[in-house]
Amino acid sequence: MRTGNLRRFIALLLALAMVAAACGSDEGTETTEAGGETGGDPMKVAFVHVSPVADKGWSWAHDQGAQYLAANMDVDITTLEAIPEGSDSQRVFEDLAAAGNELIFGTSFGYMEPMLAAAANFPDVTFMHATGFMSSDNMGNYFGAAEEGRYLTGIAAGAATQTNLIGYVAAFPIPEVLRGINAFTLGVQEVNPDAEVQVVWTSTWFDPPLESTAAQSLLDANADVIAMHQDSAAPGQAAEAAGAKWVGYNTDMTEFAETAWLTAPVWDWGPFYLTTAQQVADGSWQSEAYYGNMADGMVDIAPFGPSVSDETRATIEERKAQIIDGSFSVFPDPIVDQDGTSRELGDIFGMDYFVEGVIGSPTG
Repeated sequence: MRTGNLRRFIALLLALAMVAAACGSDEGTETTEAGGETGGDPMKVAFVHVSPVADKGWSWAHDQGAQYLAANMDVDITTLEAIPEGSDSQRVFEDLAAAGNELIFGTSFGYMEPMLAAAANFPDVTFMHATGFMSSDNMGNYFGAAEEGRYLTGIAAGAATQTNLIGYVAAFPIPEVLRGINAFTLGVQEVNPDAEVQVVWTSTWFDPPLESTAAQSLLDANADVIAMHQDSAAPGQAAEAAGAKWVGYNTDMTEFAETAWLTAPVWDWGPFYLTTAQQVADGSWQSEAYYGNMADGMVDIAPFGPSVSDETRATIEERKAQIIDGSFSVFPDPIVDQDGTSRELGDIFGMDYFVEGVIGSPTG
């Protein structure tokens, strides 16, 4: 068995053991109970994450949302972390359903089809998948307009670069990631039309050593700002060590690279998790594709680092207000692609190209 397969197998066994423990006792699984009056036992809610919740990135942001839910509703939360994507995760979702969880969230793209299959086998359980597009009567999907925050952070990066080369450490070439890179690049070019964004793919969501190596390759190519669609702070730490600047993702990661830090697109999942759980509890939940944004508070940007000038801050705040009131769209229509061809914007959820100014392949 290859090392990668062995690790996935071990992670799956650990996950199943945690679920089994949840069925028989209160030990072995992270649970959270909080106040609220439902008139009965707490609702059982489960969260499945692809990376450790201590990553201070994507999974940590979702876990903060789960804690918000627990603080505002009578729930019993089970959290499974570092669960590999792919077909093996179907058993994890099904075991959580069999353990009595009424609402199950899967917070990574690669859980989509396994969750859909699990939902078909447990029609009385509500499933919610983050970042995907598939749904059924008892499975919905949800995400948010990260591209709005990406555009704004691109302005910070465009103003910060001295070499006019910005590095971008990216996970997988899927529409979610591509539209983020494109929005970021358009933000860069609003304030610095000469700057370019060079992309390196890692084919991972969470792999700090690989993310650090990818960032270093971009720094070695003369990038002096590093951006990312990854879960750890490793790209920022590489930037800090090189005296470069850093745009993070998911949360305020200032603590990991204080000098390099510019800002980041960030998430607030809590209100959505609370609303969804309340709908399941009162029987009003219906399958939908929910897409939050800056206007409803699901998406925002983190506090600025000390090197972001007052002028740049003012430009970003002005654009942010225009995004929220609907007077500015981060994607023009038509849009100019990487080859210099003007094309209709079309459906951004199927975006499969890079815009002008990006160096690299949109196919990975």
